[in-house]
Formats: sequence, C-alpha cells, structure tokens
Amino acid sequence: MPTLPHPVAGDADAPDVRPVRVTGPRLTRLLEECEAGDGARRTALAAAFWGEVEHRGTPLVEELDGDPDHRAVTFLWRGHRTTRQVLLCGNRITDRDRLAASLLERVPGTDVWHLGLRLRADHRGSYRMAADISLGSVPVDPVALQQRLRSLSVHAAADPLNPRTVATRWQPADGSVFALPGAPPEPWYGRRGTVPAGRVERHRVPGSDPVGARDTWVYLPPGHDTAARTPLPVAVVCDGDMWFGRLSFGDTLDALIADGALPPLAVVAPDAVDRSTRWRDLGCREPFVRFLADELLPWAAGRWPLTTAPERTVVAGQTLGAMTALYAGLLRPDRFGKVLAQSTSLWWRPGLPPPAAAKPPVHGAPWLAGRFASGTTRPLTVHLDVGLHEGAVVDHTRALCDSLRAAGHRVTRDAYNGGHDYACWHGALASGLARLLGSGAGTATVRPARPAT
Repeated sequence: MPTLPHPVAGDADAPDVRPVRVTGPRLTRLLEECEAGDGARRTALAAAFWGEVEHRGTPLVEELDGDPDHRAVTFLWRGHRTTRQVLLCGNRITDRDRLAASLLERVPGTDVWHLGLRLRADHRGSYRMAADISLGSVPVDPVALQQRLRSLSVHAAADPLNPRTVATRWQPADGSVFALPGAPPEPWYGRRGTVPAGRVERHRVPGSDPVGARDTWVYLPPGHDTAARTPLPVAVVCDGDMWFGRLSFGDTLDALIADGALPPLAVVAPDAVDRSTRWRDLGCREPFVRFLADELLPWAAGRWPLTTAPERTVVAGQTLGAMTALYAGLLRPDRFGKVLAQSTSLWWRPGLPPPAAAKPPVHGAPWLAGRFASGTTRPLTVHLDVGLHEGAVVDHTRALCDSLRAAGHRVTRDAYNGGHDYACWHGALASGLARLLGSGAGTATVRPARPAT
C-alpha cells in the first residue's frame, strides 16, 4: 500500500505513526458484495451499510489482523448523482501539496465514498471534508487538478456523519474529531452537569501602544469570594477568543478543580483579535510581554485576590502563543515562573515578514533556543508539548528542551500522536496546567502522551 507523503516526526518511536492508505475490513466486504451484485442489489447493500454507519458513527475504526498497534480508520461520504470528487482535509495526515492523494474513492454503483488510513492506535486528530459537485470535467493534468482541489479545500467543513466537532482558527467551518482507542484520555473535556460552574467574564483591559486596549476573558473558580484571604494562582493563556470564546475551556477548568487535579485558580486570556494583530503581538515580542506582565496582571490583581508569586503563575500558549509564553518566562521570570508551550513556532525569528503558507527553514538551533542558551535568568519550570505529525517542529522542540536544561531550567516534554490541532491541544493544556499547578491530588488520571521526558 502506498504511504501518504507528509512530514514524519523524529522521535525514536515515530516511524510507525506514518499514515498508510488501506482498505478496511468493512469496506473490503462491501466492495466484494457489490462486485457480485446487480444494480438493485448494490442499492440494497449501500442502504444497509449506511444504516450500520449511522449506528457506529464515522470514521469507521477497525482492528487490523496481525497489527494490534494500528487501526484501519475509514472516512466516509454519502454522495449523490452530482458528486464528482470528495476530498479529505486531515490535520497533518494529508498532504496539502498533493491533494489528489487524499481523494475518496467510490464503491462502484453506490453512493458510498471512502478513504481508509492505517493509523497508530493512539492517534487523535481533526479533519474536514469537501464534495465537488461543480459542472465540467475533472482535470486530468496534475497541476490543474491540484489547483482545483486547493480551491475545493476552502469549502471543506465538518463531517455530517460525525457529531464530534472542534472549532478551527480562521476557518469558516468547524472540524470533526476522532480519537482512537489508545489516545490519551480527556477526563475533563466538556460540561459536567453536576460540577459547580466557575464564572467566565469578558473585559476591556487598557494597555499602552503598540498593544493598546485588549478584550480579555477572565475565568474565576466556582464559589470564589472576592474577600478571600488566600490569593489565587494565575494562568495567563494566549488566544482567549479561541479558548473561552469558542472552545468553552471554562467547563474543562471546572472539572479539573472539582476532581482536585487543579487548585481553584484564575485565568486571564487576552484575545488574538485577527491574523495581523496576532502576528504583530505574538512570537518573541517585548511590547506584548510588557503588556502581560505590567498591565494585564496588575489590572486583574486590582480586581481579584491573585498571587504575585512567579512559582504560582503560569503563562501558556500554542504556536506563536507558545513563543510568547517562553519569551515571557525568559524576559520576566519575576512574574512568570512556569511556562506551558504547545507546538511552539520555533521557525520564528526577529525580522520575519508576515507569514506565508510556507514557514521559513531553521538552520542550526532555533533562534529562541539560542536566547535561552545565552541569556541569564532565574530557573523556570517549563512543559513542552508537540505532535508527532508536526514534522520539523519535533526536532526543534527537542533542541529547545536541551537548551533549556543546559541553562538550568526544569523541563518536561510530551510528544502526542497527532498534529497541529486544537483537538490535541485541549486535553494537553488541561494536563499541562495540572502538571504545573496541581498539588498532586487528583492528577493520577493524567496519562501523558508518549514519549515523556
């Protein structure tokens, strides 16, 4: 079977995470039955198949004979007479530069479209799908076909047969989520009706130029009393518009606190606003670090009893937000003693223009790793997360981990089997906060992704 071309991570156990196109057992049986039947028989077989799928859900996940470490994962689309092509847009399991390799195939004489992948049994990820119902013939030329499919991918949306969805950044439609049996559990995901609810508020926080005033989400724990004598630990989280505006992370915090995995804490999470503002602010930008340390935290502490102790203050982020979190720890260890960085954009360096689709290459150690190696700062406690399907980011993260340790910081690193994906970051953010701020009570249910160092 051909292997889908895409970057594969460099960890020791990473080679077997590569997705390989397969035909799963259930589709194999359907294909064989349809080949032996006439038109009426194929219609009946397809109807029975869709009835089974409605009960089981999508994608279909099946065991593979002789391969207990992997599963056959079959993505499905129910077409109609105008369906010409169906494209799978899987987070880091499909190749955006060779989209034809991610087209579903049709079971002849039916409305069943399918694409099966062999994936390691601990995979979690998101995906979207798009059906081509345009007029005219499908391009034969590979370059023209790629252009056609790239245009089609803009219209990709959640799988209508899968009720599990996740919000996407800068996309008009949500994605769908799947998690294989060995994926790390997410015991705190979603709203638990019996768990006391904290309070989530949105405020306009004043700030100096160039950051300026910024809408910020504030989470306060259940039963919080502004007259409480014990200051609350604090987490500053980048991209508040995603975590609290679209991903309902307050529900996850409620469950973490109820289970004793986290102490009652406050979270302050400024909005990213839009693409250009996010690029201007996030990364290793000193003005935004000053905003977090000298304007946002003092503003919050003036309203609620919050700690000023760096060992009880976490700064967290993903991608460019992870760069911000690490840089905040480097520049202001007096305010941020703990850092949680996920899928860090270590390709970033000063002077880059606004990003294009392709990230600039990293020659040698990432720029930020060099800053930690040469800088003088008090010891930080840092946790790094990276997905095994994030290509060069895995090696960059390992290099950063080595630089941090050499500089005397306390570092842990988890590599989960997934991509550059909120479907993975959500559970990892919960586990990371529990690791950094939890007292140990209730954290036994946290199972780190492999490998952890």
